[in-house]
Amino acid sequence: MGQEILPPSGGDDDNIQPVDLKAALEQRYLAYALSTIMHRALPDVRDGLKPVHRRIVYAMHDMGLRPTAAFRKCAKIVGEVMGNYHPHGDQSIYDALARLAQDFSQRYTLVNGQGNFGNIDGDSPAAMRYTESKMTAVSELLLEGIDQDAVDFRDTYDESNSEPVVLPGAFPNLLANGSSGIAVGMATSIPSHNVHELCDAALHLIKHPDATVEKLVEFIPGPDFPTGGIIIDNRDSIIESYRTGRGGFRVRAKWQTEDLGRGGYQIVVTEIPFQVQKSRLIEKIAELLIARKLPLLEDIRDESAEDIRIVLVPKSRTVDPTILMESMFKLTELESRFPLNMNVLSMGRIPRVMALNEVLKEWLDHRREVLQRRSRFRLAAIDRRLEILGGLLIAYLNIDEVIRIIREEDEPKPVMMARWDLTDNQVEAILNMRLRALRKLEEFEIRKEFDELTKEKGEIEALLASDDKQWQTVAWEIGEVKKKFAKATEVGRRRTQFADAPEADEEAIQQAMIEKEPITVVISEKGWIRALKGHIADTATLTFKEGDGLKVAFPAQTTDKILIVTTGGKAFTLGGDKLPGGRGHGEPLRIMVDMDNDQAVLTAFVHDPSRKQLIVSTAGNGFVVPEAELVANTRKGKQIMNVALPEETQLLVPVSGDHVAVVGENRKLLVFPLVQVPEMSRGKGVRLQRYKDGGISDVRCFAISDGLVWEDSAGRTFTKNKDELAEWLADRATAGRTVPKGFPRSGKFAG
Repeated sequence: MGQEILPPSGGDDDNIQPVDLKAALEQRYLAYALSTIMHRALPDVRDGLKPVHRRIVYAMHDMGLRPTAAFRKCAKIVGEVMGNYHPHGDQSIYDALARLAQDFSQRYTLVNGQGNFGNIDGDSPAAMRYTESKMTAVSELLLEGIDQDAVDFRDTYDESNSEPVVLPGAFPNLLANGSSGIAVGMATSIPSHNVHELCDAALHLIKHPDATVEKLVEFIPGPDFPTGGIIIDNRDSIIESYRTGRGGFRVRAKWQTEDLGRGGYQIVVTEIPFQVQKSRLIEKIAELLIARKLPLLEDIRDESAEDIRIVLVPKSRTVDPTILMESMFKLTELESRFPLNMNVLSMGRIPRVMALNEVLKEWLDHRREVLQRRSRFRLAAIDRRLEILGGLLIAYLNIDEVIRIIREEDEPKPVMMARWDLTDNQVEAILNMRLRALRKLEEFEIRKEFDELTKEKGEIEALLASDDKQWQTVAWEIGEVKKKFAKATEVGRRRTQFADAPEADEEAIQQAMIEKEPITVVISEKGWIRALKGHIADTATLTFKEGDGLKVAFPAQTTDKILIVTTGGKAFTLGGDKLPGGRGHGEPLRIMVDMDNDQAVLTAFVHDPSRKQLIVSTAGNGFVVPEAELVANTRKGKQIMNVALPEETQLLVPVSGDHVAVVGENRKLLVFPLVQVPEMSRGKGVRLQRYKDGGISDVRCFAISDGLVWEDSAGRTFTKNKDELAEWLADRATAGRTVPKGFPRSGKFAG
């Protein structure tokens, strides 16, 4: 029986330690945050890898899975990574491995995969027991010099092995393949780039260390995504993103029209934005089609095989393909924004957002350090070899004496060391020499090797002594990478193109996104709004809530903008397609727009941007406002006429002709030229007619050549021509004269 374990006794026992909860949480959360930032989510600026990717590549190197070697099961690789270096779940390791093999995820794959590694539709890779993989030329470049003390190593999680802190990174992986990750309190998002362009920029930076981002963008015009697409940002915004390390790139699908003969055509999409799942994209477009949000589109088909081919069929041959595609870009993922947030581990320790030139500079500094370390490693190896060769030469020159000492002495080692002043290593090499190496030729070969190594040693020492020579060597290495991934090669050609978004009419695009249907807009006295299907001529059949009635009703289309003007002088805009349906009594306008409680609806109508309106307050002030100025893009609306209670906005009439007729509540009529009323976008207005008491009753714009027309309550029409109106013609802001005979008692021009 083992010793019985007793729980701690009293609360005052030494085993219980009180801990401040706040301090404990802060300390532990900070530890977790740092662990996530350093060891999981952020890539190292030098090799562009996160720890899991670095461990996968290093484990494959350990297993000898060179590009020329045979494929090995991914399950075997995942097991090695998990057992030796990465104490996390096998599925997360396999997901990372599979992603390194996907040519639609990685611009330059680090893993050569055999089997089903998923596809652009978003399907998952096959299980790791079915797939196989090995390294690519890119991962070989990343590891170049790993066995030559190029980088530091640290203990693995169980201290049974060691792993590299960072890879030598002869390939500019951070920018070439990009990276994305979410840490704690920070994230990273870096798009992929073209290696040929990166090498050109790096070579320029070696010659001109103070080169600006603007200059580097001449070499690197922007990202180069694995899936192609078209970047439509302007150069200035791209430079700004690279300069600050934060920003984004708008990427559009690549499309073209295919002529079907007899005036018909179809649109074919051949490249889609990066990280957009094709199947999800097509589903979303199909949903929008069913919801009738894409009135210009008839159908969508996926005819993809190895390459992407999405066919869009327009509603009719008269549809403008540019407007159709612009509406698609607005509503679907055929256009997406890839964020840029170059938040990386600088020097492998400090997370910070870096500019393009800083990232390249730090990679170049790392390459130089790797060169220095490899050179010193080689120098030490040469020194060791030269030491042994020196000892062997002495042995050859005194071979008989060496043999005599070995044969006669009990301890030949110290004797030989004393006799020829040899080191321990030299004597060991002599004693381990085989008899067949005693032939005469061997001496010449040793002398030849000694001379060659001496020469190489001199070259390496000269290299280590000269900054210029080091940078020349780094530049030569980068030149070799550039040759391997040149734009002339299939893997190196630029896939993502640049273009300006076509200038398309915004109004036309907005209309293209709404199904055009006739509606009748109905607004009640108490401010309830609805849209009935079709154009209804007889509004007498409309029903309202108790105590409510019809304020205004007019025909419109779902593609129209409906303008609503309130008694407080505010204008609001609603889309015809956004109005509540005709079932029931609709919805209160106050839910849809921010109308003040002390204001009511004055009028509503279909927006016509070519028209102007005369807006008039109860006090008889007014001005002309272009209808385009009445359009408000927010719920808050737009203040057009400045009025303060008890004054209100009373009338809004379309501007036509060249004269204005104003009738006051005092039944006096005044006619004056329209040019006397100013045109403004906002204001109080000018006095139209002077009153002793009361205010304005009605106003009308007309052409004096046609005469002033009004209707009485019985529906009879009266017309006064120019000569007959002579006594009422005067300047604006005068009192006017009593209305002519036959003018309606209501004081309105229309009965």
